[in-house]
Amino acid sequence: MENVAAHEDWKDCFSELAPGLLLFARQWVRSRADAEDIVQEAFVRFWRRNHAIKNRALLYATVRSIALDLIRRNSRRARREAEAISESEQVAEPQFELVDEAQFALAAAVDRLPHEQREVLVMKVWNELTFAEIASALGISPNTAASRYRHALSALKKMFQPQ
Repeated sequence: MENVAAHEDWKDCFSELAPGLLLFARQWVRSRADAEDIVQEAFVRFWRRNHAIKNRALLYATVRSIALDLIRRNSRRARREAEAISESEQVAEPQFELVDEAQFALAAAVDRLPHEQREVLVMKVWNELTFAEIASALGISPNTAASRYRHALSALKKMFQPQ
């Protein structure tokens, strides 16, 4: 798999990378459907631009960029809609689909982390990116990525230590 565009069966390539990208995209959106749309759009952009598949950092940066664009777009839309509808209507926040209490506790603990720590933790633990790849994707130094990761692990450890 040297290059996404040259790969005979791009569906295999997408299948291999999509789960990690989906988890990463969910850092910004709570809807699985929005995260799937973000990942698909990022992968298509990546594929069309004929980027080397080994450049995972660029792929993650693309996902992040599209997610942030979606947030900005949704924020503008929400402001316009808020002006058009009455304040009495409430919108329900979508929830993660969690199987058991342990997953719920971990998801809640990760959600309490500062955003910068949370995104590095997801990229490192669940997506197995190196600190250099994380740094490239987020536009920070590898030392900053490592520091955020250490702080995230330390905070999670404190949250789960018995009192």
